[in-house]
Amino acid sequence: MSIKIEKKIVGYKVATQEQQEAQAETNQIEQQQEEEANVVRMHERLQRPEMLRGTTYKIKPPVSDHAMYITINDIVLNQDTEYEKYRPYEIFINSKNLDHYQWIVALTRVLSSVFRKGGDVAFLVEELKAVFDPKGGYFAGEGRFMPSIIAELGYVIERHFKSIGIISSEVLDEHQKELIEKKRQEFENQDKQTDAFVNQEFPHGSTLCGQCNTVAVVLMDNCETCLNCGYSKCG
Repeated sequence: MSIKIEKKIVGYKVATQEQQEAQAETNQIEQQQEEEANVVRMHERLQRPEMLRGTTYKIKPPVSDHAMYITINDIVLNQDTEYEKYRPYEIFINSKNLDHYQWIVALTRVLSSVFRKGGDVAFLVEELKAVFDPKGGYFAGEGRFMPSIIAELGYVIERHFKSIGIISSEVLDEHQKELIEKKRQEFENQDKQTDAFVNQEFPHGSTLCGQCNTVAVVLMDNCETCLNCGYSKCG
């Protein structure tokens, strides 16, 4: 490709390889910024599409006579692009127990409004999990203690957020897994008193973990260690 130069050349400078690479990097950044400017993000003015992808979770609190079904509908943003992501758009809770009808309706409307507002919605999980029932909590599946029905709803939303990538799943490294498995085997070989609430997955005699609310804490080498999340008071 030839370019006609109509003006007189009074000087020139040969671009070095470093300058060419720097210019290419600058062009790439500018192109990326231009693409990100066209990325659709969650906001309250976003119109609801005709169809949303929904996921339904079932919980059966022992303090309630009927099960509860939590459905969270997700909207797909920037579909079929590298910026594609799922974001929660609305939530519904269904139950035959009419005693909870008023707060269920109020809670679903508030949560759905926060979802559609956009931004960081992960804070909802900790807020819900921190709600305590003055009548006392209960033990749900896997020996996990639930302070209230609202707290269990928070765990359900946390599970959903992890599935769509809003909250990253905490993964133990190989060393932590080996240490936990070693302590599990050592503890199972000891005679300990059976806990009525402990799940068969964890050794008998385990106690409640304050970090993950699971009955999986054992005492090994004078150090309390959780066999579920790896939390230890000894660091």
